[in-house]
Amino acid sequence: MQLISVHGLTYRFKDMARYRTILIFGAPGSGKGTQGKILGKIPGFYHCACGDVFRSLDPASELGGAFLEYSSKGQLVPDEMTVRLWHESIRKTEESGKFKPGRDYLILDGIPRNVAQCELMEELIEVRRVFHLSCPDRDKLVERLKKRALRDNRLDDANEEVIRSRLATYDSESKPMLHHYSTIKRHDIDASMTPLEVMYEILKGLLEETGASLPR
Repeated sequence: MQLISVHGLTYRFKDMARYRTILIFGAPGSGKGTQGKILGKIPGFYHCACGDVFRSLDPASELGGAFLEYSSKGQLVPDEMTVRLWHESIRKTEESGKFKPGRDYLILDGIPRNVAQCELMEELIEVRRVFHLSCPDRDKLVERLKKRALRDNRLDDANEEVIRSRLATYDSESKPMLHHYSTIKRHDIDASMTPLEVMYEILKGLLEETGASLPR
């Protein structure tokens, strides 16, 4: 049984089978959300983006205000708070029947974001594949995020200084996860390709995981 303390309160995870999980991993702007949303439309897969969980918080609430405080500075939300919010959200989707662990693979993007979160989530998820969307050209990522900020009215992506800070945080905090999951089957994919080409590479890996094959 895993115990997590948040704001002085102890949160207890119920005993459960671990979720079969596919991680979509990459720097901000690499296209994780785009790919995850598409996969979430396929029967047998359920997509959960940690960023969407946070953005759905009421800014006037204690947790919503805390999220805005961190994200506006390009900083990560504290690990225990992040995992608690994520797990509460997933449990609600289970209860509603939208996500059925015995049937569906869980597609995650944006969580876990560092090795500490990986360790906190080990009793909750069974990572089966890691799809690493790699884009060494940081200027391209910055431009993508600026365009997304205008399109989706995401103020956390509008400031270039904040964007650069988020990318630096990814390098120092998130990228070491690749070593943590070094024993898991990993697919390195060029994120500068078109979304369709990236999706094709992901689907090949998922077909391998599920034992299916591409149509001839």
